[in-house]
Amino acid sequence: MQQYGVVIVGGGHGGAQAAIALRQQGYSGSIALVGRETCPPYERPPLSKEYLAREKDFDRLLIRKDELWHEKQIELILGEEVVAVDPSARSVTTANGRVLRYEHLIWSAGGAARRLTCTGAELAGVHSVRNRADVDRIMAERDAGARRVVVIGGGYIGLEAAAVLRKMDCDVIVLEALDRVLARVTGEYLSRFIENEHRAHNVDLRLDTRVDCLEGAHGKVTGVRLAGGEIVLCDIVIAGIGITPTVAPLAEAGAMISNGVEVDSSCRTSLPGIYAVGDCAAHHNAFATGALVRIESVQNAHDMAVTVARAICGTPTPYEAVPWFWSNQYDLKLQTVGLLHGYDDAVIRGNSSRRSFSVIYLRQGKVVALDCVNSVKDYVQGRHMVSGNHVFSPSELADESIPLKSLLIR
Repeated sequence: MQQYGVVIVGGGHGGAQAAIALRQQGYSGSIALVGRETCPPYERPPLSKEYLAREKDFDRLLIRKDELWHEKQIELILGEEVVAVDPSARSVTTANGRVLRYEHLIWSAGGAARRLTCTGAELAGVHSVRNRADVDRIMAERDAGARRVVVIGGGYIGLEAAAVLRKMDCDVIVLEALDRVLARVTGEYLSRFIENEHRAHNVDLRLDTRVDCLEGAHGKVTGVRLAGGEIVLCDIVIAGIGITPTVAPLAEAGAMISNGVEVDSSCRTSLPGIYAVGDCAAHHNAFATGALVRIESVQNAHDMAVTVARAICGTPTPYEAVPWFWSNQYDLKLQTVGLLHGYDDAVIRGNSSRRSFSVIYLRQGKVVALDCVNSVKDYVQGRHMVSGNHVFSPSELADESIPLKSLLIR
């Protein structure tokens, strides 16, 4: 049994940042970071973008070089998965039987890609995009001659993968069960714009389309049977249907669980000495009108990690970070700030035909979120609008000749 001041479960961005932030905040105790994968912590967003496109080698995805972990005396325990938490003994146990005791535990285990549950989901050639190994398998199949790709799910991961594979000259079909892509995270104007962009790049994008089962031969997927009976032939299936928070060990230990493990404003769980950050942490967010939400973004993982480090080091500050997110598809850079919860009006600033515009979401005249497409200036200036409490005129917000920042000083 090994004893540490802080044990961090999860080798993604949240876990890595928590370890780094602890040292930056002056924490001098021992730190161990336990990661399920055998490689050191790396960035996940490029997996469906630059890494899939082979524009970035894996080494460029590493959050820090190996020397930093040694220099900061942060022990990496890689290739091990924590399967049990004992809050009374303040210990965790890995699948290999290793027991680690802690004074503080930071749970940053993220989530597992949701798997298809239909017949044929176990066939070879069916993939997710959640970690390095997932993408390596997709690219190996493409290198071996696979060219027909079906993407199930019109969320960010699926659309980013579709854009990359289309640029690689694959035949790509996207199947979305709802009546528009990105329906859970953005408004209709942006959804329709993104749909048109993919179709302009010859992606066969089908809405209101449900999958019945996957078909295969010799253990390998060969097609997707739709609810209406049509069979879409393919060599690869990519399921981009969201994640399931990895919280089972905390649930079994008695933590409050809803859509993730519930945390307070300092990211503490209901279990003593245990914090949670990132994709798996459900928190009451002021930008979601106080609703209990999970936010799957690097920003959220990073800022929650800093919040926990401050709490452990005795300088607690509530988690109040402005949410932001980005996505790259073809030559489009989408930057989002804020959350759409409860918006009652949407203002279009610019024109989508120029492929540079913003959608500004209002609730009772106050800006709650912006979607900015190839419009960095609006994104930067709009961040201050979201974090403020001003009421704005929709006509002025729509007027591109008026800089957004000038509306803040009136």
